[in-house]
Amino acid sequence: MPIVEDPNIEALQLRETARQAAYALKQSHPRVIFTSGRRDKARQCHAMAENVAQPQHRNYIRNTYAPNVASAACQQWVDAHPEAITVDQIAAGLLGVLDGLSDNDVAHLSRHLSGDAFDVQPVLPDVDGIMVTIRNLPGVRFLEREDGLERWHAEFINAT
Repeated sequence: MPIVEDPNIEALQLRETARQAAYALKQSHPRVIFTSGRRDKARQCHAMAENVAQPQHRNYIRNTYAPNVASAACQQWVDAHPEAITVDQIAAGLLGVLDGLSDNDVAHLSRHLSGDAFDVQPVLPDVDGIMVTIRNLPGVRFLEREDGLERWHAEFINAT
């Protein structure tokens, strides 16, 4: 447990492995800015919708998320609703999809849902140093691009 809790990290509501990794990253790079941590279903759908709403990224879910029941159902909904073009329309549709799935299926969509992932603002001083630190965090899988978009996402595979 860190001696001094950081309210910005605590606000991410991360599980312990990701939380400790966030503190280690912040200790090495005090200027790092976390943009997202644990999400509920509605926030996850909104985050996906922000990307899907860009016309060139209608396949964002297919191109970004691991194939599973939830990601396939979400992309199917996007494909079947070309008239849904705003973030709010897409987010509402995706939430309807997730609400129709089992909790187990939804859990496989994103580690943000369990608190085992965080996102970091990609435009920072010492960009290369920060990426090296993230890549060396225990149990991390680090993505710096999602469907061609610059997105720094750290998820923890062996999270406890």
